Amino acid sequence: MKPGKRVGVFGLLGSGNLGNDGSLEAVLGYLRAEHPDAVVDALCGGPEAVTARFGIPATRLHWNRAEYRTASRVGAVASKGLGKLVDVFRTAAWVRRHDVVIVPGMGVLEATLPLRPWGFPYSLFLLCASGRMLGTRVALVGVGAAPIRDRPTRALVRWSARLAAYRSYRDTQSRDAMRATGVDTARDEVYPDLAFALPTPTPPKSAPSGPPGQVCVGVMDFHGGNDDRAQADEIHRRYLDGTTRFVRALVEDGRPVRLLTGDQCDASVVDAILDAVDSPLVTAAETASLADLMKEMAAADTVVAIRYHNLICALKTGTPTLAVTYAAKSDALMDRMGLGAYCHPAREVDADRLLEQFRDLEKHSAVLRQTLTERNQVAAQQLEDQFAALTTALFPTTDHPHTLRKAS
Repeated sequence: MKPGKRVGVFGLLGSGNLGNDGSLEAVLGYLRAEHPDAVVDALCGGPEAVTARFGIPATRLHWNRAEYRTASRVGAVASKGLGKLVDVFRTAAWVRRHDVVIVPGMGVLEATLPLRPWGFPYSLFLLCASGRMLGTRVALVGVGAAPIRDRPTRALVRWSARLAAYRSYRDTQSRDAMRATGVDTARDEVYPDLAFALPTPTPPKSAPSGPPGQVCVGVMDFHGGNDDRAQADEIHRRYLDGTTRFVRALVEDGRPVRLLTGDQCDASVVDAILDAVDSPLVTAAETASLADLMKEMAAADTVVAIRYHNLICALKTGTPTLAVTYAAKSDALMDRMGLGAYCHPAREVDADRLLEQFRDLEKHSAVLRQTLTERNQVAAQQLEDQFAALTTALFPTTDHPHTLRKAS
């Protein structure tokens, strides 16, 4: 690769979601190891946080600083509308300055959580369209996708995928979802989530015998998906009530419980559980990265979690894990890692059934740890293949435009 290759990274990065930032960390690790002369910067949701943590220049994704606040007044609505127009030119100007733009992982082609078409789907479309028009290679690397019912959102996602120069997915069902929208995925590959490329902390040495140890419970400010807005409050109440009852049952069994989050917005759920289960056995961890999450999970006997990247962290450390699933991507992840039997629906949390699954998980702990060791070795090799493929596609030695395959 020629010195000074200009590489941009794009997405809702630095905005408080640990999974998104973990995907960025994995891609930056790849670039620094394989392409150390690359000049990297970001167009992202939280530029100050990205620069502070990763040491790269960053630009705010939206001209309108209130992009993700509800606009009710005329002035706020007008500002949002103007911002959409301004972002056309801002995005194109940023893309023009780069040879390659990478969208690192994340569920950028799905709407499994509440999402409006004029939010991130619109921004992603501007990126991919600018890349196609200006000759900058845009790569969607290890991304998640899912069927989308909302027609405007589905159209923006479909065209974003079509206009990208490179696509790979974090699971087979993501590729299938894009194929179902009409995207030609014949040359698109599937690899494990980029977070599996992050370093794994060494688990602490445990005593040869003793009482059952700590349980990590990852929580989420869960209100259902994009199609559940009318029932969002009820879905959240059921999830919180069921999770609280489960934590209380663990405490009654004498188990220390460590509450974990994956996004800043999850703090309200932690506070609600701490208020409802008044016990010194329940504590909350302060985590600022996936590395922090993995350290907590490596020290635990068992993990019960809902957020997708919390699950990845637990599985990557080899800790037996029970998934509270809100989307098919979590079920697919658990199945791929050999724990498909240990899934529980987030929309209908049944504390008694969850406790039953938890006890069965712990009973088979030794076998499951061995299974996870083997599956993690496979994932590590597959991600080496992903990065090799990315180098071939985005940084060909001749750097001739015709060496890159045409996207559909």
